[in-house]
This record gives sequence, structure tokens and C-alpha cells, in this order.
Amino acid sequence: MVLYPNKLPESERVCSGICTIIEGVRFDYLLVDSWFTCTELLKFIVSRHFGCHLIGMIKMGKIKYETALGTKTAPELIKVLQKTKNLKYSRSIGYYTATISAKISGIKVNLFFYRKGKNGNWNALLTSDLKLDAKEAFRLYSRRWVIEVAHKEMKQNLKLGKNQCRDFAGQIAGISLCVLQYNILSYVKRNESYETIGGLFAEITKNSVELSVAEKIWLLIVEVISVIAEALNCDAMALTEQVISNDKQIKAVKMAFDKLAVAA
Repeated sequence: MVLYPNKLPESERVCSGICTIIEGVRFDYLLVDSWFTCTELLKFIVSRHFGCHLIGMIKMGKIKYETALGTKTAPELIKVLQKTKNLKYSRSIGYYTATISAKISGIKVNLFFYRKGKNGNWNALLTSDLKLDAKEAFRLYSRRWVIEVAHKEMKQNLKLGKNQCRDFAGQIAGISLCVLQYNILSYVKRNESYETIGGLFAEITKNSVELSVAEKIWLLIVEVISVIAEALNCDAMALTEQVISNDKQIKAVKMAFDKLAVAA
């Protein structure tokens, strides 16, 4: 990650856009959440020569925008828009929306407000693309959530970022293999209708990964507890949790073994 703290006061927020451009990556839209949306990033994006735009969620806070309704914060703007009945309901996205043109630090932007249902909280998007409408901006921004989910699932299920290789090429290879795994699992999930990537990964690896000695011992313990639970007519999962959380329950397991031996 490349930072330019002397040139850009909020370098931590603009570095993502800088890195992608410096590496020669070209894009139509940079999608960011409310933490990254700031005037410095907006200025940087609109100053590029290849026609990229920013779509970012904004905080419903104290930042003021110059509009035809006056210089107001986002919460103040939505109150005025509600009073003037400038709200529209979009069936395609399932949200109430409101749109207003604004300026921030002299840069023209569009603000889109969204609310789920009549009693939901308002959220807002800012974009430098003045040709976008609320529906299209929502559709484009929703792609960011897909990326977030993919990153989370790769970290939880495929050990993204856990590669201990010290070689740079090895790190790149590890990430590439992880993404490749995720793409294959996602394709299978779409065709086989699995509920989660994690469930699919567990199903695929259950019979293909060699178990360690500890895992084999634990499976035997779980199997024994299941047999005991069935004999005592109790829940196997509950009994397992008790054994794990309380060492005293091990004595109960031993007593159960004794009962089974007498019954046999």
C-alpha cells in the first residue's frame, strides 16, 4: 500500500484509489463506504484524466452541502425533501429514494437518499457522476457488499491471509489459489444451491482431507458422546457442550459408561 502523507492530509483514506491508479488499473467507479468518503478522495478521483467516478456512502452527520435548498447537512436535507414530498418508491430496489444536486468543496455531486420501508433509517450515497440516477447508483454500489462478503468468507473458510510463506511470490500464489478456490466453490454453490460457502467447503473437504491424529481422537469422542446421549435419551450437542465447558462433566460421562456396561 502506497501512502503520500505529505501531499494528502487524509492519506489513509485516499491510498486505495492512488494504489489502483499507480498500478495501471483502470475503472469506471470507485466504491467506498462512509469511512473512506471524504473531500480529498473526491478531489483526487475527479482530477483523473480517464473518466472515473466516485460512489461513496456518506455519514448522516454534520458535513454541509451547498444545494438549491441552502447549505445544509444530510439530515437537514432529507427533512426538507420529505416535507416537499420529493420522495419516490422504487419497486425494483425496494427502497424509498430522494435525489438532490449539491456541491462540496466546489465539486458538483449528486446525493441519493435511501430508506427501507416507511419507518427505516435513511442512508445516503454521494457520486461525482451527474448522469447517474438513484436506482443505477444503488445497483452499482451494491457490488461493494458482494466483495465484502467474498473477503469475509475467504478469511473464515479458506484461510485468506494465513499464509506463513516469507517469499513474496509465495504470498501472491497463496492469495491466487485462495481466490481460485472461492470462485470454484461459488460456481458449485450457484448450481447446487448450497446455503453457504462454508457448508459447501466442509462438505467437499470432509472426505478428501486427511484427518490429523487430534481430529481423529475428537471424532471418536463425539461418536462416544452421541451413543451415550442416545442411551440416556438426551441431546448429544448439549452433552458435548457440557463436557467441553465443565471438567466435572467428564465424571458424568464415566458414570454413563458404567451404566452402559451394567446394562450390557
